[in-house]
Amino acid sequence: MKPVKILVVDDDRQIVKTTCDILRVKGHETIPAYSGEEGVAMLGSDRPDCVLMDIKMPGISGVEALKRMKEIAPALPVILVSAYATEDLLEEARQAGTYAILSKPLNIQMVLSFLDLLHQKENILIVDDDPNFCKTLKDILSMQGFRVETVTQAQEVMRGLENDRKLVVLLDLKLGEASGVDVLKQIRLRYPSMPVVMVTGYHQEMGDAIADGLQSGAYACLQKPLEIDALLRVIEEIRLSWLRNALI
Repeated sequence: MKPVKILVVDDDRQIVKTTCDILRVKGHETIPAYSGEEGVAMLGSDRPDCVLMDIKMPGISGVEALKRMKEIAPALPVILVSAYATEDLLEEARQAGTYAILSKPLNIQMVLSFLDLLHQKENILIVDDDPNFCKTLKDILSMQGFRVETVTQAQEVMRGLENDRKLVVLLDLKLGEASGVDVLKQIRLRYPSMPVVMVTGYHQEMGDAIADGLQSGAYACLQKPLEIDALLRVIEEIRLSWLRNALI
């Protein structure tokens, strides 16, 4: 797996050195910075894959540095670290888009688990009885960097979920004679936290089924023909939630 490049920002040079040493031993690349201003400046010269940054620093705070980083690289994962901070500051950090706020001393194993997930290629399972739809959507998502599996029969779904951990299941509500909602309920029994996005070309006709599916824990329902930008936004929301859960 490709190493992750981490920008480590803290005014305590010993903390920066120790953190960088541990991350490098684990096979990652590190960029040290010793102030919020320096951390922001690093984004212009050596773009990291994620940032690990103290909240309380002389000069601009970690929260202010986070805001400036988000202006430069909106999708950049930034994790803030704090030995102590007011609730107002923590809420400001959450509103600014931090992935998580971790306490000092840092739980390095939790951070390493997050880094392992960060560059992991996500798997998506498409469940639809239309092979042409499956192929087209698989090609589109594969071009976005996802690994995609497809199944066209309801009875194949559980086997498809056993192969690898799936980021999300895209589930058609009409699967020949089978009901997509029934398949959703089967998924929920075995994989309670698995994100499932329902899709249908019969939005009005399937109103009751959509309501039943959402009540049964579906993440969302998208209408065919799919708007790919909308689909990718939903997938990114799920991915961000997945990554943040690694830091809880």
